Amino acid sequence: MKLTQKSAEALTLPAGKKDHIEWCDDLPGFGLRLRRSGNGEVRKSLIVQYRPKGSLKQRRSSWEFAKVPVSKARVQAEQELAKSALGQDPRGERETKRQKDSRTFITTANAYLEMKALQVERGEYRASSLHVTKLYLTGKDYFGPLHKMPLADIGVFDIALRINTINKNSGTVTASRARAALRSMYVWAMSEGFMGANPYNPVAATRNPGDAQSRDLVLTDVQLAEVYRAAGFDDFGKAVKLLTLTGCRRREIGGLRWSEIDRAAGTITLPKERTKNRHEHVVPITPSVARILDSIPQVVGRVHVFGIRGNGLTGWDAAKKALDKRLAGKLKGKSAQFTLHDLRRSLATWLGEHDVEPWTIECLLNHWSSRGGVQGTYNRAKHQKQMAVALARWDDHLRSLVESSEHKILNFAQTGA
Repeated sequence: MKLTQKSAEALTLPAGKKDHIEWCDDLPGFGLRLRRSGNGEVRKSLIVQYRPKGSLKQRRSSWEFAKVPVSKARVQAEQELAKSALGQDPRGERETKRQKDSRTFITTANAYLEMKALQVERGEYRASSLHVTKLYLTGKDYFGPLHKMPLADIGVFDIALRINTINKNSGTVTASRARAALRSMYVWAMSEGFMGANPYNPVAATRNPGDAQSRDLVLTDVQLAEVYRAAGFDDFGKAVKLLTLTGCRRREIGGLRWSEIDRAAGTITLPKERTKNRHEHVVPITPSVARILDSIPQVVGRVHVFGIRGNGLTGWDAAKKALDKRLAGKLKGKSAQFTLHDLRRSLATWLGEHDVEPWTIECLLNHWSSRGGVQGTYNRAKHQKQMAVALARWDDHLRSLVESSEHKILNFAQTGA
């Protein structure tokens, strides 16, 4: 029979059958399907069925008879059958497009962040890192213009344009970190099949704005004394002094907890959950560090040494800008743009120049990437005695710098030094 609107309306389900297809004689592959539902109602749908070239599986598209006229469905069926005859797979193409359209940048980012949140719960990823990653991937100021685009449609040009914009608006460091977060997301998306049949990472082809930005600033003795004096006696100032004296990272000192301080043993023990490389770090307490800790009141119920809201020291950026203003004119050239991390490099450089063994310095910095090969596998020594001696030498040196400075504003023997 030739399938028309009138003939389709007249067709009924053959007796004894629950599912039946009536094929059109003049358009093979096009037909009307009749199927009895659970409530006894017979449903009709117009279908087109074909086998893509080289495939063992049948493809089928369907339209609800009550909503789509036979004439319109017939036109669609003719187009799909013609494409199939040419070796194409129209339904497969539609499914691929639908999947691609559903895998946008923002849906992928949200799925990636859910995975990272699980890692935080298992202790495999820092909550602070998750917060920053979420800001980069979902914040409108970073990759916002790409959020609604299918992930597979985003190319090198699109990403490079955004990275350049971030670099212009927020600086090289931010642009480099945003790029790193995006690159990691793409690596995960490729492994999860979000990129389709031919996955590639367009971020890898973009230029890293931080490639040539490696810092090498080491403060001189005079500059260190200036910074130490100008730091002051508030929480930020004391934290800066602890950074200078211990070589710890900003997050480690800012989030320092009273429970991590053992005055009897003379150590600060940073648990692996709070260190960058997930290795516990034991820091010797020198006399100057002890005096700073003694100057900080231990409030009942307060976990952290610094801060009042339970998250440790906050407001670093504003406090650092205020410190820079106090140092205006005292630090010249590159040193005027010093960062708090430069204090860590200055300590390590001074120790290296004064015959402290490299592995002792690496232990002080809690660096494990350099402990490779046989040494890293079998030698698990932490060199605590050598670290204590090295930091004591640094403490004495820094004390002499500050006490012998011409202004003599700060005396290490003072409370809060």
